[in-house]
Amino acid sequence: MATAGISTEQLQLAYEDRTIIHDLSMSVPLGQITALVGRNGCGKSTLLKSLARLLPPSAGHVYLDGKLIHTLPTKDVAKQLAILPQSPVAPDGLTVEGLVRLGRYPHQNLFGRRSDEDDRMVEWSLAATGLLEFRERALTALSGGQRQRAWIAMALAQGTDLLLLDEPTTYLDMAHQLEVLELLEELNRTQGKTVVMVVHDLNHAARYAHHMMAIHEGRLVTEGSPQEILTPELLLDVFGVKAHIYSEAGTGVPIVVPYQLRHDV
Repeated sequence: MATAGISTEQLQLAYEDRTIIHDLSMSVPLGQITALVGRNGCGKSTLLKSLARLLPPSAGHVYLDGKLIHTLPTKDVAKQLAILPQSPVAPDGLTVEGLVRLGRYPHQNLFGRRSDEDDRMVEWSLAATGLLEFRERALTALSGGQRQRAWIAMALAQGTDLLLLDEPTTYLDMAHQLEVLELLEELNRTQGKTVVMVVHDLNHAARYAHHMMAIHEGRLVTEGSPQEILTPELLLDVFGVKAHIYSEAGTGVPIVVPYQLRHDV
């Protein structure tokens, strides 16, 4: 059992009688960006939900700072970790600023009074995600990419040291994808935030993550740095594709170039 950060021990997760995650033990490296990678349906998003206490284990445990996460008060958990789930839904009529202010709920007193710190964090989150000019606009009036940035801003406003992000670049064009990933990289570098994100683009994962965890059929297959685990063998076994792996000159960042689907998958 880890004494800090977030970890699992023999974790099993299921929906009704279907087990999604099997006997998974892992510990998220503190102060790093970790990418969860694997095929659609392999259990990445399910695992992230359990790390955020949104899905109780059918067996095993999740620990937050060495304590069983499901025994902790909700506000205590919300002060330590923030999650951006897939396809989140907001109440009708909510503005961008209204959504971002929801991120401050765990820090407010019984009467919900705003503090100067609440206002500061909301302003910073809007600025960091490029949404200051949209603060009064209804979420329903935004493009998909703008809405995604608004949800990220809400997670940032929560002011936690741990961010759990399920496909944070969903709905974003190429420029905004890089903008979000560079923002996460900056938060990690300047504020030491621990980031866990589900990523489909392996080249994005390789460039922005320090640590990668490959999930296949609900099991942790391997973990390590992108340079360590991104191999042709892994791509074939986990993704069912044949690929070349090149090393970027100067940085050593792996570049994945798939060229053929394995026909027996």
